[in-house]
Amino acid sequence: MKIHSKDFRVSPGTKIQLGKWPTVVKPYCKTKKRYKKLLDEHIAGLSSLQNLHYASSRYALLLMFQGMDAAGKDGAIRHVMSGVNPQGCEVFSFKQPSAEELKHDFLWRTTCHLPERGRIGIFNRTYYEEVLVVRVHPEILRSQGLPNELIDEKTIWKERYRSIVNLEEHLHRNGTRIVKIFLHLSKNEQRKRFLERIDEPDKNWKFSLSDVHERKYWQHYMKAYEACLDATSTRHSPWYVVPADDKENARLIVSQIVLDTLRDFKMAYPKTTAKRRRELKSIRHQL
Repeated sequence: MKIHSKDFRVSPGTKIQLGKWPTVVKPYCKTKKRYKKLLDEHIAGLSSLQNLHYASSRYALLLMFQGMDAAGKDGAIRHVMSGVNPQGCEVFSFKQPSAEELKHDFLWRTTCHLPERGRIGIFNRTYYEEVLVVRVHPEILRSQGLPNELIDEKTIWKERYRSIVNLEEHLHRNGTRIVKIFLHLSKNEQRKRFLERIDEPDKNWKFSLSDVHERKYWQHYMKAYEACLDATSTRHSPWYVVPADDKENARLIVSQIVLDTLRDFKMAYPKTTAKRRRELKSIRHQL
């Protein structure tokens, strides 16, 4: 069964209801062997396209991953990008802002790590945390040191959405292509994964009491995600809602999305000039 990445894309202007979007779809592979073969094919394709992307150096690709705790962000990044040359790819994880970062606008700390042309940048959590976690916990907003007149919860989220969309449009106009992936996990599946982290010793380190605390705000997060996806999925910087209850399926979908994105780039290996061919011929004789 073919994977169509557009099936998971949030069209601009969509009024999304996450309760009606699936967290699991029919498996694309009937066996582990077939899954591994298909994922390996995707990884090989990504490796080839990344080499071309790096050589042509015309675009930058920014992949953003968001999702609830235990949605599989780390695993998706690790498995899907396993065949990519590390020289052409960088991963950044953004957690609670530092004191220095809070002295700047909310986009500053991520902007410092945007990928260069020819490279792939991956953000594990992003500036979208500022309209998700901060919206669910407005006390964080009030502790960020902003002037009082700017903290109006009736308008600040729309203003932040506008700042985000404007930034992403600016980046697109300058050759950065953005793909935003929301790993859509069910509350029940999150519970199962939390229990695994408790029961399996080698996964204990992944578990934190704060994870359970945030779980209490599940519906608040879903509403925050819905508003965010509605406001910021654009034609040039789309959101993809990827069913995440089945990790293997999710990885196949994510890899297909990245493949389709890279295939849309107008890329070619740099042409060798006559002068360069003469230089290479001279070097060949010296060898």
